[in-house]
Order: sequence, then C-alpha cells, then structure tokens
Amino acid sequence: MTTPVPRTSRRTSVSRGRPAGRRRAAAAALLTAAALVAACSGPPKGGGSTGDFTLSKTTPAAKGEIDSFTWAVYAEPPTLDYTVAFDYPQNTILSNVCESLMRWTPGLTLEPGLAEKASNPDPKTWVYDLRRGVRFHDGRTMTADDVVFSLGRQTDPDNAAAWAQNFQNVASVRKTGPLQVTVKLKKPDSQFPQYMATAAGVVASKAGVEAAGKDYGTSGGLACTGPFELGTWNKGQSVELDRFDDYWGKKAKSGKAVFRFITDPSARTNALLSGEADGGYLIPTESYARLRGSGVGKLYFGEGLSTVNVNITNMKGPLGDIRVRRALSMALDRSGFVKAGLGGVGTVTNSLTTRAAWAAGSEQTRKKALDALPNVTPDIEKAKALIKEAGATGKTLTVATSSIGQDVSLLATAVQAAGAQIGLDIQLKTIAPNAFTALFTDPEAREGIDMFPLTYYDSITDPLDLLTNFKTGAYMNFAGYSDKKYDEGIDRAVSVYDPDKRLAIEAELQKHAAEQLLWIPVAEWPTAVFLNKRITGAPTTISYMYYPWAADVGSAP
Repeated sequence: MTTPVPRTSRRTSVSRGRPAGRRRAAAAALLTAAALVAACSGPPKGGGSTGDFTLSKTTPAAKGEIDSFTWAVYAEPPTLDYTVAFDYPQNTILSNVCESLMRWTPGLTLEPGLAEKASNPDPKTWVYDLRRGVRFHDGRTMTADDVVFSLGRQTDPDNAAAWAQNFQNVASVRKTGPLQVTVKLKKPDSQFPQYMATAAGVVASKAGVEAAGKDYGTSGGLACTGPFELGTWNKGQSVELDRFDDYWGKKAKSGKAVFRFITDPSARTNALLSGEADGGYLIPTESYARLRGSGVGKLYFGEGLSTVNVNITNMKGPLGDIRVRRALSMALDRSGFVKAGLGGVGTVTNSLTTRAAWAAGSEQTRKKALDALPNVTPDIEKAKALIKEAGATGKTLTVATSSIGQDVSLLATAVQAAGAQIGLDIQLKTIAPNAFTALFTDPEAREGIDMFPLTYYDSITDPLDLLTNFKTGAYMNFAGYSDKKYDEGIDRAVSVYDPDKRLAIEAELQKHAAEQLLWIPVAEWPTAVFLNKRITGAPTTISYMYYPWAADVGSAP
C-alpha cells in the first residue's frame, strides 16, 4: 500500500487478489499470448494529450549500450524479498531483478513472462508451461519445483506476504510436468491470472532462497532470473544492479544500474539537474516546471492508472451521513488542487477509477462506467444546505496531512478550505513522512482521523483492483463500509473471465461507490519520469513497477 509517497495500490502490506472466472463454452480454451493481450488490454494505442502535458507509452529507444546509469529513488527499501514488495522503492528496483510468470508491458497489456504459455482448460484451472533453459542468478536452471515453491511462499503465514490475498482462492499449486505448473482454484477467478504479472507471480530459485534463510531480501543475492542481478547494497546510500549475462531474454543495454536513495524532494531534483542522477520516477510535482525548463533533460508523462482521492476512514461521526460526504465533494476545488498540488499535470475526475482501466470494455460499457457519475462542479450553496440539513454545521472533522508531497499537503489544505466554506470545522493533523505508511497498516495510527489524502494505483489493468477495496472486510476498507449487494457484485465480477461482461458488472459497482462517496475522487494523475540527455529507453507508464524497465535504458541518440 504505501510508504513515504502517498500512493498506494490494493496491496499495501496488504492484500490483493480476488478470484474470478467465467465458465467457457469450449471445453479447453487456451489463453496464449494473443488471447491474454485481448483479455487484459491496456489503454488505447498511442499517446494522449490533456492540458499542457502529453501522455506517451515510453521514451525514445536507446541507441546503444552504456557502462552504467544512476537512478534516484525517494527511499531505501527495507527488503527486496518479492513477497513483501508492495511499494514504489522495492518494485522500482526488484522489477529488474525478479521476474514473474506473466509480464505487464509498457503498454499495460499482458504477455508471457517466465511462462511461455498460460492455458485455462476449465474455469477453475490455470496451467503454466514454463520456458526452457531459464537460468537463475545463482547458476541453477528454473524448474516447476521452483515455481511451486515461490508461489507457496506467498501463502506462508510466516512470511506475512503482501500479496497473500491474491491467493485466497487458490486450492492448490502443483507440479504437473518438469516445466509445467497447474493452479487449481476454489472457484473461477479472473483476477488471479492478471496478478501473475505482478510481484505475486515472481519465481525465485528454491535452493537459493532456502540457502539465504532469514537473510533473504536483505543481504546476498535474490536468486531470481531478471536481466540484472543484485550487486552491492550500500545501506543507507544505494543499491547496485549488475547486468546478468546469462539472461534468457534480451540483454540489458547498461552494464550496471545504480539506485541512489535521496529522501528530500529538493535534493532529488537537484541531483537530476546536476547529473548526479541520470533519471528517476515519482518526480516531485513542485519540480515539474523547473525540470521542464532546465535544458538538461526531458520530463515525460505516461499512464499511471492512478487516482488521487480523499480516503474516508471514519463513518461513525459526521461523515457517516452521506449528505456530509456529498457536501464536501461539492465544495472541493479540484481544479485548484490539480494546478497547485499536481503541478497542473492531472485531470479533474468524478471517477474513483481511471479511464484507461476500462480500456478492455466496449464503448457502451465504458460510457456506462464513466458518463453517469455524479457531477463534481463546485456548488457551495447547495453544499451548505446539505450540511445544515444533516445537522452538521460547526461539527469538527480531522484530516491527516504530511510534508511527504504537495499531493498530500495541498489536498489536505483544500479539504480544510472546502469545509470552512460550508460550515464544517476541519482540523489538520500533521504526520511525519516516515510515519505516513502507518495510516495504511496500523488501525491505531488512524485513530482520531476522519480522512486522509490517498493516491491509489492499479497493479493490473482492471478497475476491480480498486473497487474491491469497498467489499466488507477488505484491507483498505478502513471505514468499515458494508453492503451485501455490493459484496455480491464483487464476487460476480471476479467470477467472469470475459472482459466486457466483467466490466459491465464493474460499471454498476463503480456507480454505487461513486454515489456513496466511499472515497471522494479528486483527480487522475499520470506517472512522471525524468531522463537527462545521456540516457533514454525507460517506459513512462506505471508498468515499471513489474516490467524490467532498466534493461531498456541505454545511450540517447
């Protein structure tokens, strides 16, 4: 879910997963690469322009090889164990070292990864046929035993895996051939095969992990298969990745990738401008203009599958009244926040999910999901009337804020200002950047807090990744919302493999969540990446969380 940066995905030290599936007409429908892409398509092809920024899928292809490049990251990962890789720093690095059964591409589509083929012979069975001759960084060759072991670690309670919920519908994972693994589900699951392209589907050497014991992920190698292997880890300073020359796929263009931990946003920006770092993701929004006008490189934007929201954490007080939530939403200056908090790079939204997440649906389904949502044009007088009608005038609410980034601090301030205009007394509670993650993991940290800014990114190209958060008992259902019909809708959507049929169900779920304002949607926010003039090739989309992006980075033309 999150740490220093207020973005999170349905994982956060958390959860993931749901199961779904649809009975197929044919006895044994094979989901090959082409079918997988069709079932899990990404955003519409080509870039898109909104306001004064343009979205692209990737940066220009590299011209040739380089000895090394340096990348700025905002925090040091506590571990690189794939079972707890739930946030930006871990996955930005790990995606280049450890690979999954399937792969999420820069275009946010699904394709084969360590499994050269995935088939679905019946609604409750997934068969993964593995690539032959894949070498681990420890020198061993990948077998089905390694896959069974690696997936098994995700469900081992001793590991406290962040991805365990993705396996809650798995009945068994068995070796059914030297290079074949069969997953049996308790019930059909459309989400499970999609998450096999995330850290949930990582495969590591059984012998290598067991040899490392409790030190796995914090010292020594990671015994994975990616284009880079873990090199020197200078605690508190940097992690170095070395090109893996026995890689089964296309060799990395750089001999080394160095990730420098620079926690201060200003220092990170200065490192990019000075050449101390060649590039970086998660650019501070307050630095967009400075970097764009610097002349030392280029700032790119790509689909982030990310929405900025106000997370409602307490419905036992005034926010338990839908009229109060609606009034706050009506009074919120979304346009002002996008301009100040997101550096003008974002779009006001009334949707909890991004438009790109619905790309696999028909035009009719997309319109149903996105065009019938509540209007978010500010209406202060109507909002005041709702507060008065609810008997909430003068009531006190608390919103968490932090200097972690302007997308948090300025959204909290915007919420406070909205409240003041309509008769609410909204107090700010400042939380240190290094403690912000606790809001997602520790109920005690949320005590006395009614809401907090939340940027949520999807880990798969499916709106259900977000919408599942409002199911009864879901990890990020902090307010304890419960609706039997909504829960049944989630289960139905999870059980449907056909993308458009599933998305039609999800459109109804989206409408319900939007009308109830379980979170208050504010804006869509793209991914940002800066590259100096020395390098190019990095993807611009959120795919970098699970795609081996550093292998594409090389010399600029």
